Amino acid sequence: MAYLLALDQGTTSSRAIIFDERGSMVNAAQREFAQIYPQAGWVEHDAGEIWSTQIAVAVEALAGARIEPRQIAAIGITNQRETSVLWDRKSGKPVCNAIVWQDRRTAGFCSQLRRDGVEPDVQARTGLLLDPYFSGTKLRWMLDNVAGARERAERGELAFGTVDTWLIWNLTGGEVHATDPSNASRTLLFNIHKGDWDEEMLRLLGVPRAVLPEIRASSGSFGEASHSMLAAPIPIAGVAGDQQAALFGQACYTPGLTKNTYGTGCFMLMQTGTSPVVSKNRLLTTVAWQTDGITDYALEGSVFIGGAVVQWLRDGLKLIRSAPEIEELALSVEDNHGVYLVPAFAGLGAPHWDAYARGAMVGITRGVTAGHIARAALESIAFQVADLVSAMESDSGIPLEELRVDGGASKNNLLLQLQADLLGVPVVRAEVTETTALGAAYLAGLATKVYSGRDAIARQWRAERRFEPSMDRTKAAELRAKWSRAVERAKGWEEA
Repeated sequence: MAYLLALDQGTTSSRAIIFDERGSMVNAAQREFAQIYPQAGWVEHDAGEIWSTQIAVAVEALAGARIEPRQIAAIGITNQRETSVLWDRKSGKPVCNAIVWQDRRTAGFCSQLRRDGVEPDVQARTGLLLDPYFSGTKLRWMLDNVAGARERAERGELAFGTVDTWLIWNLTGGEVHATDPSNASRTLLFNIHKGDWDEEMLRLLGVPRAVLPEIRASSGSFGEASHSMLAAPIPIAGVAGDQQAALFGQACYTPGLTKNTYGTGCFMLMQTGTSPVVSKNRLLTTVAWQTDGITDYALEGSVFIGGAVVQWLRDGLKLIRSAPEIEELALSVEDNHGVYLVPAFAGLGAPHWDAYARGAMVGITRGVTAGHIARAALESIAFQVADLVSAMESDSGIPLEELRVDGGASKNNLLLQLQADLLGVPVVRAEVTETTALGAAYLAGLATKVYSGRDAIARQWRAERRFEPSMDRTKAAELRAKWSRAVERAKGWEEA
């Protein structure tokens, strides 16, 4: 039996999971690390703490697995995307804290670029929209605001990377400075058509090419993890950003296969094949992965407030004591009694992209109870996901046949039944819920011949439960039409 070690470096914690070749979890370890908020809208991490927690959980997971180090065929890495690290090549020390994907400090610069009219060209080259979410403007900020950073970067003394690159550098003792196309495609610096760093984007954002990592296939060699805390050298053979890794772990290998992760927010990716699909509905076009010299692409849409609306009912309104209680409360009523909750607490994500929208609840009458509000909250998650599906079907021309789901909120059976009813297609919950880490492990196993090909991996994918649509399609259309009316009332609430 061969085993694979997945390093899953997330926004709030570092995790390590060991899988056997059948895709079953053998052992896991997890450690949280500090979130740093220097001022409103700024979010940072200590990159040194990211590394120390990640190597610690790797050692812990290996120690508790009771297997020989030589049985670990490879390491796969998956990571919080867009978070940016800049470090000294000689000392290996970061020149400042990592700037996290959630950070908004470059919003003004992005707005200026939009006013300059460059966004259509940026989208054509990178598949992305101009937003501080992405890494390129974060890197520019570091080069301009850390004393001497720009000059040192231009001399080749500094190295930039997203979190995958930072971990690879440390695991290999500074021997390898590399990333994969799925992470590169989230930087605003990568041309998704050419598969390389884009000279025009480097010029626009003021980034010297000398600071950037080499781009290697998502499933392939990234050197050996030879750190002294590991019992033996282990090949690093798989790398992908967290949402692309989840798509791979869900075995979405043919165009049209789609996964949605129900977390604090929701992330949906549709595999679109070997040609990038340019979105007309303000979705993102991203690299899914590169294997065997072939690049696959995906359309991506993000919902800002998914499971977080349940947390709000628990912590803000005190309607429930724990998140799982929402299902029972929502089932206490037959329908939403005309209530629609738009959870635009931080604006609206795709396909609306309205930063000035705010939360709204409409349709309230004296007959409305806590049960109706709970049901409206769950429905708001399903409505937002349905909006993403409609945008993806429009962009890709591919009708959805089923939606594969994972994430914490996917444990809610009522939510998934509501989702199937609104979409009119089955919603399928995966048996292995750790799909992000599993995807990284599969990419590593593919490169090291643990698996003969994607077909062998796809045969291992198993559903835990299928939710079949049961709602009349006319009724579903009516509900979605009223939801759309509610969304329009929430848009543009704050003054620009």
